Amino acid sequence: MTLKLVYFAWVRERVGKVEEEILPPASVATVAELIGWLAGRGEEYAYAFENPKVIRAAIDRNHVRPDSAIAGAKEIAFFPPMTGG
Repeated sequence: MTLKLVYFAWVRERVGKVEEEILPPASVATVAELIGWLAGRGEEYAYAFENPKVIRAAIDRNHVRPDSAIAGAKEIAFFPPMTGG
């Protein structure tokens, strides 16, 4: 299953790209597992996902929890917590 990943704000700055297409291993079934797998892809990913509890995610433009399944997703976006003002 090929996924489009989109990165926002400092997650994008740390990863060094706006988006990418990936093919995660079949063992990656949830957002949290995807974050863990991404963190192992290189120094820039490890830096971007060093504190996974603060990373927010959206699957196909719907905000989801870390334990959400990624099966069938077309796009997953990652971003830091949002603040209002």
